[in-house]
Amino acid sequence: MNTQTENKDLFAPVTALKGVGTKTAEALSSLGINSIYDLLFYFPFRYDELETLPLDQIMDGQKVLLKGTVVTEPFVSRFGYKKSRLSFKIQIDHDIVMVNFFNQPWLKDKLELGKDVAVYGKYNVARQSLSAFKFIAEKKSDSGLAAIYPLNRHVRQKKLQELIDQAIKEYLPQVDNVVPEDIRKKYRLETDQAIVQDMHHPKNAAMAKVAKRSAIFREFFLFQIQLAQMMSMRDDDAPGEAKKYDLAAIKELIAKLPFELSDDQKKVVNEIFADLRSPRQMRRLLQGDVGAGKTVVAVFAIYAVITAGYQAALMVPTEILAEQHFAKIDELLRPLGVRVALLTGDTKDLEKKEIYQELADGMINVVIGTHALIQDSVQFKNLGLAIIDEQHRFGVNQRNKLISKGKNPDILAMTATPIPRTLALTVYGEMAVSSIRHLPKGRKPIISSWVTSNKLRDVLVQMQSQLDQGFQIYVVTPLIRESEKSDLKNAEDLHAKLARFFKKENVVLLHGQMSGQEKNDIMDAFANKKIDILVTTSVIEVGVDVANANMMVIFNAERFGLSQLHQLRGRIGRGKTQSYCVFVSDPPNEVGKQRMEIITNTSDGFKLAEEDLKLRGEGDVFGKAQSGLPQFKVGDVVNDYNTLVTAQKEARNLIKQNKDLTGTQYQFLKDVLKYNKELQND
Repeated sequence: MNTQTENKDLFAPVTALKGVGTKTAEALSSLGINSIYDLLFYFPFRYDELETLPLDQIMDGQKVLLKGTVVTEPFVSRFGYKKSRLSFKIQIDHDIVMVNFFNQPWLKDKLELGKDVAVYGKYNVARQSLSAFKFIAEKKSDSGLAAIYPLNRHVRQKKLQELIDQAIKEYLPQVDNVVPEDIRKKYRLETDQAIVQDMHHPKNAAMAKVAKRSAIFREFFLFQIQLAQMMSMRDDDAPGEAKKYDLAAIKELIAKLPFELSDDQKKVVNEIFADLRSPRQMRRLLQGDVGAGKTVVAVFAIYAVITAGYQAALMVPTEILAEQHFAKIDELLRPLGVRVALLTGDTKDLEKKEIYQELADGMINVVIGTHALIQDSVQFKNLGLAIIDEQHRFGVNQRNKLISKGKNPDILAMTATPIPRTLALTVYGEMAVSSIRHLPKGRKPIISSWVTSNKLRDVLVQMQSQLDQGFQIYVVTPLIRESEKSDLKNAEDLHAKLARFFKKENVVLLHGQMSGQEKNDIMDAFANKKIDILVTTSVIEVGVDVANANMMVIFNAERFGLSQLHQLRGRIGRGKTQSYCVFVSDPPNEVGKQRMEIITNTSDGFKLAEEDLKLRGEGDVFGKAQSGLPQFKVGDVVNDYNTLVTAQKEARNLIKQNKDLTGTQYQFLKDVLKYNKELQND
């Protein structure tokens, strides 16, 4: 059994490999490969079958492996900037085939007349030539499958493969097992060494399948162990404090509300109040469809802890949303004697200092802000509740930094990007999940439609009709500036065209590259009806609330995910009048058409989340960076859901029996967990 000392080198930087300098290390780092361990467990996302066929059976354009003898001197011709073509002919039985390698001139040194080679590429029947991707020195050394890795412009496939092979040769014996032997036997899983060997160099498709199944379980198991340990630690170390809130004061808040809470809102408020009364720390995730009234539920949680003598903090991802939450919460709570403060990157230095002082003194009851809340200067006298809105926009460490500013404060995370409850319970395993599924009373469902770009004239006529009735309009587009590689309607171009068409109206552009002050000024002007048409990017996706804006037109809608389209659509329908959302899209394929039909005919965000997960996978739905969801490299939480549940069950059982993972058989698992934690903290 390997010890921690023996395993130390396995987690050494990639520069420990011969030939890897600073430049190569930086390139690998862009793929998330920082250590030898990362390299070994950086797996292919697919395999090309290196199939050999007689020439007369190969279809035009088919990928195939050809084995033959070099019969001409290799010749390199150069064209364009840093472009080259290496050409040579091989003889296969009585046939001659021209082979071309593009931009790989160094292969010339590996070729010589009379040498047997195997080359893999795309075959052109008419020219009897091969546009080659892969070179194999000896024609008999091929395994039958070519591993294809996820790459970017900094790293070549061939270079990565060479480094992985070098790491396998030198370090594979040091790899021990993450999944305990009894669990591996129970589910017929491979050892870690076999996973590494068979994922990178499977002898056949069946072997690759077994290795991938084992790799998926291993990845899920690692995540679930971490989650189970976190839950165990919190249960032991974070008992929380029971909040004895003032029920009479809560009734006063209910009486002052200009509307009645929906049944869903009442249910969730009661769940939160039960958590607050409990001596255990609240860890609750509130999922609510766009416009479902999560903010009002948060107001009740905030006011309850304030009446119990605590402070509250609400962290949101954007300044626009912070401004809006502040205005709404201040309006509801100020009449009840609550001091509400706003803290963002745009807050003036003098005002910041005052807020810091008054938070530390306990004079401010609740602060609403962006990432500015997690600065070291922000200290609370008695933080009892930390609320994180649109929590998937923040990284784990950012969320923990806010939470650490109190003594085990209650935690309420909120999201308008719902995921199926079963999936939520598995992924957010340490949190209780509440859902608001129905819109507040009096709201009319938004009428959605999908049109192709050749019907744009009809859309403009509909827009004019809404403007004539005194309503305002959002126009959304994916890009800010024109891209040479794209024909998308970009915001600047679209703004200019709409301004020319709607000459009598005030048409204004808003995008993410503007300063916080510029964005706030534009949104204030829009809210005060000084702007008729707001042309914008997805910067308005979250939280913006203008009741008089009752129409939205989204250009190139196929470029957004279903959940994102639903978020954007949720910016309208905030008033009591009928609202309209038009998706302008020319989908390139049947899946694209299917997505447009789904978004047009479905207004339930939970159903849309299910469909989006099925169509695109969890990474695209929730965003890759800083997502609340783990970013699995091999597994997929939708397609491999049963494996995820099994891994969760086994991980929880193990931590229940052996919380600290004592025993030499768990040393490598602990080493990997420690390494992963260090990566998360960087």
